[in-house]
Amino acid sequence: MSRIILDLHVLHTVPPSNLNRDDTGSPKTAVYGGVRRARVSSQSWKRATRLAFDGLLDPSELGVRTKRVAELLVDRIREIDPTITTSEALSLAAVTVSVATGSTVEAPKRKADAAKKSGEKQPAPESSYLMFLSERQREGLAQLAAESKEDPKAFYKQKANKDRAKKAADTRHSVDIALFGRMVADDADINVDAAAQVAHALSVHAVDNESDYYTAVDDRNTRAEPGASMIGTIEFNSATLYRYAALDVDLLRRNLGQGLREDEPLTEPVRRAVEAFVQGFITSMPTGKSNTFANHTLPDAVIVKLRGDRPISFVGAFEEPAPAMAGNGNLREACDRLARYIPDVENMYDAEDGVLTWVLRTGDSTAELSGLGTEVSLKKLVSAVGEAVTRRQEPTE
Repeated sequence: MSRIILDLHVLHTVPPSNLNRDDTGSPKTAVYGGVRRARVSSQSWKRATRLAFDGLLDPSELGVRTKRVAELLVDRIREIDPTITTSEALSLAAVTVSVATGSTVEAPKRKADAAKKSGEKQPAPESSYLMFLSERQREGLAQLAAESKEDPKAFYKQKANKDRAKKAADTRHSVDIALFGRMVADDADINVDAAAQVAHALSVHAVDNESDYYTAVDDRNTRAEPGASMIGTIEFNSATLYRYAALDVDLLRRNLGQGLREDEPLTEPVRRAVEAFVQGFITSMPTGKSNTFANHTLPDAVIVKLRGDRPISFVGAFEEPAPAMAGNGNLREACDRLARYIPDVENMYDAEDGVLTWVLRTGDSTAELSGLGTEVSLKKLVSAVGEAVTRRQEPTE
């Protein structure tokens, strides 16, 4: 059975930086091919991609991930029924979300105890873990909460109303939920399998972390008080990273269901989601220590492949670490290896049939990649991928 799989391969050179820290504040690393590599976790780049959606998609197409889910519904509940007070709306929202997701939604004990001791107002109910809800799911839950105002416990004892609550939380997913999935620990039935998979970014070469020793001087110090008022160290590294992501377009379409707008064809929301993911993943950058290092680079090379079978990562091209070539850095060698490795793998595994390939590249060091596919700019790449995905979704006669 033919599938629609999108693979994104990115070579991205980053100067001294600390994009993604471990528990000690050091840049994350991993051993691959027997040597230490720079690493940026998949979670870090997923979040950066999701934040990039703010400038690419309408807010109505995006979800909110928060523990403060009851507060999220309050304003809408009161818009639906102005007779409901804020306190009542919080209580109704907590009960409704709890029924819909099976989770406990109540004021955190630590905050409640502190408020009681100080005589302050009791804190708002919260879920015990981050809850990911789309705008249309929040709307459905707010409508139900307002309906249940007379007696929420009795209201949700009716199976039909309980089923409505669960359905409200498990249909009409936002683009980011459809792409990155959702786990609800207390009710696996409303989990959403992620359509996008993002690998940990790895440097194509060996890396040693370095330390920056810094000082800060008090502006009010006098000549009688020389020296630094604060000293410290920050670890960093620089690397050419291989980044990889795979998108199961078929699963994305199922996750989005009937789409986000009733007046458009099913292929349109999928196209928008695919285009946002392609542009967001390529251009995003985790923000760790960005004020310190200003490491705002864009990728040197991007290869996008649309397949009909299964995703394929080409990280194996760098299992043997790429050495820095005299006067050429690591990028040229990385591009040369990728240009040889990709056709090698595809030929040996008969994986090149029906594959569409686009290449976005900058500079002379990436020249070897030009023969792998159609060269395009970012704008043309996003548009071409969106159009190709739409064509493959359309039923054949």
